[in-house]
Amino acid sequence: MTDIRELTVGVLGGTGAQGKGLALRWAKAGLKVVIGSRNAERAEAAAEEVRAQAGVGHVSGADNEGCAEQADVVLIAVPWDGHADTVASLREPLRGKVVIDCVNPLGFDKQGPFALPVPEGSAAQQAAALLPDSRVTAAFHHVSAVNLADLSIETVENDVLVLGDDREATDLVRALAGTIPGFRGVYGGRLRNAHQVEAFTANLIAINRRYKAHAGLKITDI
Repeated sequence: MTDIRELTVGVLGGTGAQGKGLALRWAKAGLKVVIGSRNAERAEAAAEEVRAQAGVGHVSGADNEGCAEQADVVLIAVPWDGHADTVASLREPLRGKVVIDCVNPLGFDKQGPFALPVPEGSAAQQAAALLPDSRVTAAFHHVSAVNLADLSIETVENDVLVLGDDREATDLVRALAGTIPGFRGVYGGRLRNAHQVEAFTANLIAINRRYKAHAGLKITDI
């Protein structure tokens, strides 16, 4: 398997809280990171912020297409309502690459968060359908953007469920998770099982609201 530290990691939606938080932690771990956004200037502004916070120089910004082209492995962290259009537009630059979908299709009403139905089954399966020439995985759904952004928290204890149909790709994503102190990548099954992983985020949000916490996920006995 390719050493993850030799690869460039792209973060589509890297100006959002979760994408920027993961970009920050990967940059701090020494990985080369490209932050993507629909607007290249916003992406570069986010990259400048991450460089300053992490104290590193190996972070750059680009529009989404440029990010996809420059990166070897790409995280999709865009808002759900723009997911399909964004992913479909990047089919060519993402060809042959490992793609990680961390999007949670959720709705919110007076009763709190709830999972939205997705015709393909899940956001990750939608990405796989739109990117037939990419190696699509699902991971990083249950991580706290607040904890990621706070570098005074040196170790973020969290298991990252990684799903996919390509063993080498899921192993690579597990290794990527492991570059963040406290994170452990755990294989979570085939991509067809991504729906319940995405949907469980609604439960975590409810937990965190009730207990005023930033709870994540830990798998026992492995």
